[in-house]
Amino acid sequence: MKDNRNDTLAKNLIDYSVSLKRGEILYLETKGIAALELSKAIVKYATEKGAIPFWYYNDESLLRQFLKSATEEQIKILADFHLDLMKKAAAYIGVRGSENPFDLSDIDRKQMTNFKRIFDKPVHIEERVKRTKWVVLRYPNNAMAQLAETSQEYFEDFYYEVCNLNYAKMSAAMEPLVELVRNTDNVRITAPGTDLTFSIKGIEVVKCDGTRNIPDGEVYTAPVRESINGTIRYNTPSLYEGFVYNDICFAFKNGKIIKATSSSFEDRLNQILDRDENARYVGEFAIGVNPFILHPMKDTLFDEKIRGSIHITPGSCYDEAPNGNMSTIHWDLILIQRKDYGGGEIYFDGKLIRKDGIFTDSKMEEAFSEKNLRR
Repeated sequence: MKDNRNDTLAKNLIDYSVSLKRGEILYLETKGIAALELSKAIVKYATEKGAIPFWYYNDESLLRQFLKSATEEQIKILADFHLDLMKKAAAYIGVRGSENPFDLSDIDRKQMTNFKRIFDKPVHIEERVKRTKWVVLRYPNNAMAQLAETSQEYFEDFYYEVCNLNYAKMSAAMEPLVELVRNTDNVRITAPGTDLTFSIKGIEVVKCDGTRNIPDGEVYTAPVRESINGTIRYNTPSLYEGFVYNDICFAFKNGKIIKATSSSFEDRLNQILDRDENARYVGEFAIGVNPFILHPMKDTLFDEKIRGSIHITPGSCYDEAPNGNMSTIHWDLILIQRKDYGGGEIYFDGKLIRKDGIFTDSKMEEAFSEKNLRR
């Protein structure tokens, strides 16, 4: 059964998400032993299509051994090696199923910062994201099920249903929301502990419909950099660099986070925000619309798509929706506004467009329904 679902997912990833063509090189990165099953299906189907797959096994347990003693020069040489490979690739698929997401939690913070600056930025942020056709996804191993606090069997059924939904229909459903966001100047977000205002005027709008992430389901833009004022209290836990942060709250003044608190690891939270001069500014504002994802599971690729959620992201913007903020971090933090999470509202230019996670436009709400998007 799982083999059939992996075959279906592999075809969706290759044909729809990265649109891999005959003769193109695919850079496939696999993290975690369990994820090899899906990776086998990807290599098989890519080869049958006439593409050339390059596969690379990696996970945090291996990276940990390198980072414990690597010098900046060693990181730079490794980065140059992978950058050359990435430049040769037309497409990238990242299948992530590490057994222990906390494997890097005790690596020196300066070392982690160096790795992100020297390796991740040139290889992934500058080359892979900007130049290749790419998609990243998690694999439903036991570690992921534990973070979601479910059985592995239940989580696997949930995972394949979410990942194999009808993304063509989702793409069509997103068009009216994209136009609504594009024609908006002022945004107000309210929820318990949250009252935030900002402008999105003149910033491009992007729909995420299965061509970058699987699962997918968000429409994003970015705030005008210095326009954010007020407070936001995030109500979902966030696993970031091996630590779980809870009850993060930001106070903004003229776009900058002037106060950051958390019920866990508050000192570390502020150290992350102090990594560079732009980390306390926001690079993304997004609306989550995936009807199959309703509750957080400490996995950003899923949590940021939760139906009835938004995320306000400290750090770097995307080239597709630039607001001028460049940083070494990009940290998606999620606020769920459905009634079961305390409720909340989104206002565009003073008009209520979503209340308690439900769009006020009934046609838009129906377009994002589970019934409409089921494959």
